[in-house]
Amino acid sequence: MTDELESEVDGLGDVAERRDDVAARVRTHAGQIARELAVLQGGDYGQETFSTDAGSWTLKYEAGDVQYLRFDPKSGSETYVVSSKQPPEPEPLATAMANYDAFVAAYNEYVASFDGLFDGVSTEFPPIESTAELAAERDRIVDRIRTVADRMAGELYRYDGEYGTYAATVSGTRWELKWDGDVASYLRVGGSDGTYLVSQYGPPAAPEVRRLVDDVGAFVASFNDHVDDLEADLSTVSLE
Repeated sequence: MTDELESEVDGLGDVAERRDDVAARVRTHAGQIARELAVLQGGDYGQETFSTDAGSWTLKYEAGDVQYLRFDPKSGSETYVVSSKQPPEPEPLATAMANYDAFVAAYNEYVASFDGLFDGVSTEFPPIESTAELAAERDRIVDRIRTVADRMAGELYRYDGEYGTYAATVSGTRWELKWDGDVASYLRVGGSDGTYLVSQYGPPAAPEVRRLVDDVGAFVASFNDHVDDLEADLSTVSLE
């Protein structure tokens, strides 16, 4: 029994070391394929599957590097040749590596399938119409509306105080003018989700200006009626 216990135990260190070396080399090589796929697909992450006579290989990449390389043989269990976990067992790795060259060949064939993809593609495009004239006319109209809104704001400031809002309904839609001092903060049509004809931001879209500009006069007329009513009320006040 003592002699049996003293028998030499065979070590697997050399096998494990060789396995780790192969796995590291595959990770480096597959990483190059991952980067090429990322360039081809135009994204930071994705995956592709390549078929061979012995099975299929799926390479998943992220940020231009391989996340995993999985070999799924036609018979037997799948093997993660490259993964974020520990390296595969030596025997499954050896089985997969016997088909690795076929995987690379399948990848190369995949890339070659794109040869000539852009042959005959024209980069001569139709001329683009300028919006400069339209935008300039829009801005001219909006500036005119702002001038009118500021004039109204000045009158409201003089009568109603430092700031406030004046609202009226025009063509069934709420128009609201907010003033701050003697200038208009905004002129909004259609409630909180409506169109700001006047605001501290950029002008509204040209179609919106065209849709609403004809009603500006009606809004001003409503304001004038409001002022006339105020004057009529004040005319009845007596200090005697």
